[in-house]
Amino acid sequence: MISYFKGKIIEIIKNTNNRFFLIIEVNHIGYEVQICQRFSRQLSVQQDEIIQIFTHQQIQEDRHTLYGFSSLAERDLFRELISVSGIGSQLALALIDTLELSELVGAIVTSNINVLSKTPGVGKKTAERIALELKSKLAQWREIKGIKITTSTTSVVVKSEIIEDLEMTLLALGYTSIEIEQAITALSQDNQLLKNNNIEEWIRSAIAWLSGE
Repeated sequence: MISYFKGKIIEIIKNTNNRFFLIIEVNHIGYEVQICQRFSRQLSVQQDEIIQIFTHQQIQEDRHTLYGFSSLAERDLFRELISVSGIGSQLALALIDTLELSELVGAIVTSNINVLSKTPGVGKKTAERIALELKSKLAQWREIKGIKITTSTTSVVVKSEIIEDLEMTLLALGYTSIEIEQAITALSQDNQLLKNNNIEEWIRSAIAWLSGE
């Protein structure tokens, strides 16, 4: 089992299935490692620097796949997620991509189904199964790893119907779930906007934030 690579970034590739792959050169050998979109944004091909990436190797009959993570804790959490019945590697990667490590662990430990369900492909039943199977295990694991959990308060502060309408509109406009979550988190800090129940105003504000205006 390969625990980690330390080498030079050669290329970051996005394929037609919206999956991201890092080509990393180690001792003159190029390895293809699937990573999440969040991690890809942290990397730069231009810097020509040596990076360390923690890996999980999945061996199947027709192929071997490497998954890469920015930290050991993230890699270990991925392994915990794929141990859950019905959670494959792509869904586990999507969970890590959608939520920050501390927020994801916090959602599982506190059985926050609404937060877990923000991940594309994770419905209520799947979220409940993740929380049921990992809640106790991760409560102990986070103590060992020294991870401080955080919880999302956006759903409490902002009316759920506004969030739902906003998410559906932004998805229809082509924004990703990660971009939408980031926009909602940012807008929820605007006390003036929080007093406004006009969905059109929320949509305009979200698009402006996502456009960097």
